[in-house]
Amino acid sequence: MIKIKKVLNSSVVLVEDEQNKEYIMFGKGIGYGQKAGNTVEEHQADQIFMPIENVKVKEYLGVLDAIPPVYVELTGQIVAYAEKKLQTKLNTGIYFTLMDHLHFAVERLSKNIAIANKVFWEIKNYYAEEFEIGLFSLELIKEKLQIDMPKEEAANIAFHLINAQSGEKESKDGMKMAKMIGSIVNLVRYSMNIDMDTENVHYTRFVTHVKFFVERFYTDKMLENTDNILFEQIASLYPQAMDGAFKIKEYIHQVYGKNIPNEELTYLAVHIHRLISYNQLA
Repeated sequence: MIKIKKVLNSSVVLVEDEQNKEYIMFGKGIGYGQKAGNTVEEHQADQIFMPIENVKVKEYLGVLDAIPPVYVELTGQIVAYAEKKLQTKLNTGIYFTLMDHLHFAVERLSKNIAIANKVFWEIKNYYAEEFEIGLFSLELIKEKLQIDMPKEEAANIAFHLINAQSGEKESKDGMKMAKMIGSIVNLVRYSMNIDMDTENVHYTRFVTHVKFFVERFYTDKMLENTDNILFEQIASLYPQAMDGAFKIKEYIHQVYGKNIPNEELTYLAVHIHRLISYNQLA
């Protein structure tokens, strides 16, 4: 039996089960006409059923008190669409962070307060799927609230999606990652004079590899093999590409003060070589 401890709004309730474990239940109309002490069924929660063991979640309960129910519904639809589109389960914290962000973004717009997104171009180009979900979200906001949000807001929503694509104990920083991805791609583009065709499969694979490389960098999970045979072979076969990989290594050492293992340089060089080869044929 699940009992309601507190009705946060018509779509969100704080509940407790028979083991005295607390949960937040999201569902359209789940809190309507309810009060503390009433029972509720698990199947009524059509969005989320989350144990409250994280301090952050308890903090978000206060946020929920101040947010109109329409934002709960909006967030649920966006998250459901994103999980289907990205084919991954998002960190449950996004329900709170995104909901709070959407509410604040609409409030900002009503007061004509504009906050520039400094990595809009990077998000749009390197996180195309998340950006597309952001655009879908803007259409949803227009439909539900009759408000036209600026296109930059799609990138802000994409940040939350990027950050939520991790385990419960991990987090990502979309802005930092986008900046590094953009810097690495531009470094290769301009230092090696490569005309990058964004529609080309080698460009797409290179950007995808850089995205995973940056993610490994920020989570301290860099590929590191003490056997340098493959590294030496690639350096010998593709010296120009390896030179490009070393430029990335120097950049990261100068800006972030970290060293890049040879195994990472090897795979960067392979992808750079493909770009060079395609560029010479084009």
